[in-house]
Amino acid sequence: MTRMPTYFISHGGGPWPWMPDWRAIFSNLEASFVQMVRDLPERPKAILMISGHWEDADFAVMSSAAPPMVYDYSGFPPHTFQIRYPAPGAPDLARRAADLIAAAGLPVRLDDRQGFDHGTFVPAYIMYPEADMPVFQVSLRQGYSPDEHLALGRALAPLRDEGVLIIGSGLSYHNLRLFGPGAKEPSEGFDRWLNAALAKAPPERTEAMQHWEEAPYARISHKEEDHLVPLFVALGAAETEAATRVYHDTGLFGGVTASSYRFG
Repeated sequence: MTRMPTYFISHGGGPWPWMPDWRAIFSNLEASFVQMVRDLPERPKAILMISGHWEDADFAVMSSAAPPMVYDYSGFPPHTFQIRYPAPGAPDLARRAADLIAAAGLPVRLDDRQGFDHGTFVPAYIMYPEADMPVFQVSLRQGYSPDEHLALGRALAPLRDEGVLIIGSGLSYHNLRLFGPGAKEPSEGFDRWLNAALAKAPPERTEAMQHWEEAPYARISHKEEDHLVPLFVALGAAETEAATRVYHDTGLFGGVTASSYRFG
């Protein structure tokens, strides 16, 4: 099989595809997800999603053949708590991923109960609306160690040659208490740093991510880094390959700048 690229995506706000006014706001993001599918070298065997909405004491791997839904949001219309995205899981690939993670000396367990959170089912729905693409997830590990999550990506890298599309799903800016005009300066500043850092040669690029907290507006843009850490996994799985910005929006919700990247 052809080697798959990896991605770090900004997944947008809540269950936006199921709310027409929000879907209009994220029209550029939607177009980027559609383009992702068009740009793939071939149809994947499965998607492995690392979402900012699932963390565990270890690296947990979703192993259900039919994962349920997780409505990990609040304040949205009642119908968004009835959404079904019935994509199959990928139990065999989950076991393969867990073996790779264990072989790298990282703590790992299989989880046959975890369901799709919105960091996974939202982009997957836009990419494969027929829900005919197997999808499974690997959790973040509590503590958000950049080194551990880069190592997770390196461990998972062989899956790219086995037809698996690895996607880190988060947001390049994630401060739920600072939207609107107040978000403009910090999100622009952090986004500018991120774009420059990912353009560096691989050793310097990895080092920049390890020290991301030193970036301009880092802790304003990510008070907690759960939505940034999926980037480290996507990067670790394609550590020597070029980064390309595949989505860039400004002025979301009155001030937010957000970006997504492909590696390889």
